[in-house]
Amino acid sequence: MLRIERLHKRFEDGFLALSAIDLSVQRGEIVTLVGTSGCGKSTLLRIVGGLDRPSLGEVRIDDEVVQAPRPEIGIVFQEPRLMPWLTVAENVKFGLDDLPKSQQAELAAEAMAKVGLTAFANHLPRQLSGGMAQRVAIARALVTRPEILLLDEPFSALDAFTRLKLQDHLLQSWAYDRPTMIFVTHDIDEALVLADRVIVMRGHPGRIYREYAIDLDRPRRRTDPAFQEWKELLLSDLDLQAED
Repeated sequence: MLRIERLHKRFEDGFLALSAIDLSVQRGEIVTLVGTSGCGKSTLLRIVGGLDRPSLGEVRIDDEVVQAPRPEIGIVFQEPRLMPWLTVAENVKFGLDDLPKSQQAELAAEAMAKVGLTAFANHLPRQLSGGMAQRVAIARALVTRPEILLLDEPFSALDAFTRLKLQDHLLQSWAYDRPTMIFVTHDIDEALVLADRVIVMRGHPGRIYREYAIDLDRPRRRTDPAFQEWKELLLSDLDLQAED
């Protein structure tokens, strides 16, 4: 289990980004974080991933405190951050240098198959569309079979059609090993399509305002009345943020 306990984050300039964050995420659960810009969603994700340290409080995986990046945590950012001189396969297996080459190739092939990139293994990043490049980033995060996968608005720079396709790819990839997944997004439809639970953050400093367990069967249709009811509820929470 992932536990975030009494977490605060104050930057060196004195800005308090997060205050009193308490959150538990079960193994295999998909949690989405929503909230307007500046409420600390990405900061929280970086702390969970060990990229930043909290000012107070802690993040625990089972009984261990997260203080630095860990092999059981995979991270996907808004930009793919691929190495342009490496092929798709080489990018995917970049973090596997400590394994035998045959095992690296096997794991990379498995990860690429999960996101539908087998036919593009020898392509360079410049030969890929934006959506394909982001799939490479997801495969690279999945190749180590992480227990926890953190995604910081990974589809926000993509067109609507590509975004929908990648949401489906992500859910299909998640189904293989069911890692715990925390996904930051501004898109309410995206949050509802993916999440077992939606966390609404608000305020400056950012706090958890409300949590919702999403009781919709998968696959989820955006046109279903129940989906639209959830969307209206979440939008009403986000509209309140303008008053903070």
